[in-house]
Amino acid sequence: MSADDGDCIITVRNLVKKYDNLQAVDHISFCVKKNEIFGFLGPNGAGKTTTVRMLVGLSNITEGEARIGGYDVVRDYKKVRRIIGVVPDISNLYSELTALQNLLFSAAMYGVPKKYRQERAEKLLKFFGLWKMRNFKFKNLSKGLKRRLTIAAALTHNPKILFLDEPTAGLDVMSRRVVWERILELNKSGVTIFLTTHNVYEAFHICDRINIINKGRIVASGTPVELGRKFSAKEVVEVAFQPVNPSVKELAKHVTGALSVKSEKDRIEIVTSNPIPVIEGLIQYAKLNKLNISMLSLRGADAEELFLQIVGEQ
Repeated sequence: MSADDGDCIITVRNLVKKYDNLQAVDHISFCVKKNEIFGFLGPNGAGKTTTVRMLVGLSNITEGEARIGGYDVVRDYKKVRRIIGVVPDISNLYSELTALQNLLFSAAMYGVPKKYRQERAEKLLKFFGLWKMRNFKFKNLSKGLKRRLTIAAALTHNPKILFLDEPTAGLDVMSRRVVWERILELNKSGVTIFLTTHNVYEAFHICDRINIINKGRIVASGTPVELGRKFSAKEVVEVAFQPVNPSVKELAKHVTGALSVKSEKDRIEIVTSNPIPVIEGLIQYAKLNKLNISMLSLRGADAEELFLQIVGEQ
């Protein structure tokens, strides 16, 4: 745990999920602080959605315990349900209902008193920029608008905590940015956000803290800045040769200190913690093979490269 229990609105201890002989979640522990955006980052199949399903009562816990808002997620499920909103990775709204009808129905399902449902639905439609589409059937909305409406539906009962499972998967750049803006605004209004994603950029740019999960285990945790300091892959050498770039495999043999080498369109990128011997090796390679270096640059490693290093992928 990175915080005392008193600071945590979500507390998870030694959580395990087994499916026959498969251990999908392997004794994970963490805490989510009140009013933060908590990122649960990992590749597909890492155990992110399985963890969320246990926390929100959609899947049984094999071992361990979890508490949300002070309530045990198993024994106090009804109390937990009142304070959380859940946005699944695939929308659970009704295709034949309009945007407004979906929100009114969701409010009813969450137990919102009838006299407040219309007002709450209208407020959410305006907040998510959907007011003009309130009478459009869900099936006729674009993918980005569907995503916004699905998030709105999870907020009809004013939950303290919002679980978002891959909220921007499959969205275009503009739709993704709109969703990010609304997430940040919700958080500023006092909603704690639990965000699962495999989008490294998303996690590192909107989350206050991040837990990285891989193969059912948490392999790193901290703020984006802390994670950047903790792991050594901090610089990237970009190089292009003329008349042609060598293969990645060939170049890797001649470069000392490279953590990874990959081809990117018309250039080669080399991740390293010490760029000097890498650059020296590139110059030497060019001389030996009578090649010209047409481009050579150095930049800080981005979030994606850091993530790949943490989970141990090439």
